[in-house]
Formats: sequence, structure tokens, C-alpha cells
Amino acid sequence: MDWGFILGFLIDIGYFLLIFSLLLGYSIFKGRQAIINLIMGLYIALLISIEFPYYDLILKNLESSQTIAVTKLIFFGSVTALATMLFFRIMPDEFRENRFESLGKKFILTISATVLVMIFSFHVLHVTEFLNPGTPIQSLFSPEVYFFWWLILPFIAIYLI
Repeated sequence: MDWGFILGFLIDIGYFLLIFSLLLGYSIFKGRQAIINLIMGLYIALLISIEFPYYDLILKNLESSQTIAVTKLIFFGSVTALATMLFFRIMPDEFRENRFESLGKKFILTISATVLVMIFSFHVLHVTEFLNPGTPIQSLFSPEVYFFWWLILPFIAIYLI
């Protein structure tokens, strides 16, 4: 093990923990229905990001791969925010609960949303432009054969909760 691997691993763990912490805070303060709406918004953003036909038009003047990755990340975040707002409008707000009530369910839903963000990061958004390849976190989320199984996990969690 060299220092590059250790540093890459720490950056990946930091990225994972940052996403998890932000989503856990969001689910605690906004509620269980809010994290479900976000998960559904992430699925809609995935569909739109994969099938968006005008990437060439938007990305034609960008030169570096990091700038392209940031632009795709901003586009994905915007579509996620719009889709989540749509789900806030059409989904019932039936889970009126205190912030720390049903924390276990919020924790499971937060893990599900974190898994979605992680697999989208490695398969759709190409965050590997900013991270070192070959770390255990990437080997867990980036193989193509695991993509479907990671993608189906939040649906199972929502169904069970």
C-alpha cells in the first residue's frame, strides 16, 4: 500500500460520508416523505440524463474532461431538484412525524439515496475525473454488473418501508 492509495481511499470515504451526512440531515429535518421524493427525483433525473439528446450541443465548446463532468453534474443536479419538487407537489405528505421519530426508516432510506447517488456518480456523472481510480469504494459501486442490483435496492427499501 502506498500513500496515493490511502489518500484516494480517504477521499472516496469522505465523498461517501459527505453524501450520506447531507442526505441524513435532509431526511431528519424534512421527513421521510421528503427522502422518498428525492429518491424518486433521482430516478427521473437518471432517465433524463441518460436519454438527453442535446448533450453535444451543450458540451461542444467545453474542452477539458473535468469541465464536461462538472457541467453534467450541474445538469443532473438541476433535473433532480426539478423532479423532486414535482414529487413534492404530487405525492401526499402523509408522514407527519417528529424529526427523530422513525429514525431507523429514515436511516434505511438515506442509505438507499446514498447508494443511488454513488452509482450515478460512477456510471452517469463520471465523477472519476475527480477521484483516484481503484479504491474499494469504486470497486463496490462502479462495476457495470452491479449497476442493476444497486439500482433496484432503493425500490426494495421503499416497498418494505
